[in-house]
Amino acid sequence: MTRIETEELAGRQKRLEDCLQRLGSAIVAYSGGVDSAYLAYAAHRALGERMLAVIADSASLARSHYRDAVEFARQQGIPLRRVETAELEREAYAANDANRCFHCKDELFTVLEEERSKLGFEAVAYGLNVDDRKDFRPGQRAATAHHIAAPLAEAGLTKADIRTLARLAGLEVWDKPASACLSSRIEYGRRVTPEALRMVEDAEDALRLLGLRNFRVRHHGVVARIEIAENELPLALDAARLRRMSAAVRAAGFNYVAVDCDGYRSGSMNEILPVEVLTRAAKD
Repeated sequence: MTRIETEELAGRQKRLEDCLQRLGSAIVAYSGGVDSAYLAYAAHRALGERMLAVIADSASLARSHYRDAVEFARQQGIPLRRVETAELEREAYAANDANRCFHCKDELFTVLEEERSKLGFEAVAYGLNVDDRKDFRPGQRAATAHHIAAPLAEAGLTKADIRTLARLAGLEVWDKPASACLSSRIEYGRRVTPEALRMVEDAEDALRLLGLRNFRVRHHGVVARIEIAENELPLALDAARLRRMSAAVRAAGFNYVAVDCDGYRSGSMNEILPVEVLTRAAKD
């Protein structure tokens, strides 16, 4: 980074500290991904005992991600509370249309608001960053409806900024791959069920054991479509490794296994959504 870039990033970090101080006390919606992890870390430094990280546990949160999130909070001394959410019991969520993320976040923020009120905190904050505002993320409408604070975005921090700040702080999550919920792997229109989520989780756990790091298993019924980051494709596209990958994913319950030639890209399920849906979401 140049001197000017370093100074600009330091300015945004200071704005983040100011945003957190203005909250007074806050619950941080925490999943263990780099955004929420850095927000929890920064909030703990800024607010001390006046903050609490809360992790929402449900079938849509992979067990490996849950364990990693708990361990990070333990290492950093961040106070952590576990709550259960019941988004799968909401028919609008389970039906899995383009607004699934809205119903998920509506459930999450309803539960967190109850915790905030019960425990006496002044605000609830979540890890939205500037780049997220450019993507199709219906959950942002739920955050707005529940008046949830977004300190990272308010401070002007991008995803790259957050990774840099986490690295400079010595946080091991700085280069952690994106970790969206398991439901995001299921094609729109296909019902979200505990069984479908288990299939995806088991398949991804198996591929991780085979050496993949940045990838997704997309659920298309009997077909699993594997997206692999471009830098990992040479490792994966070996005949013997492909056979092991296929066997591992079939063992999770899929009948057929396909490797996506376009590789891994975040939000690929949104590519098939009609333009009017994406446009309407952007306006909302």
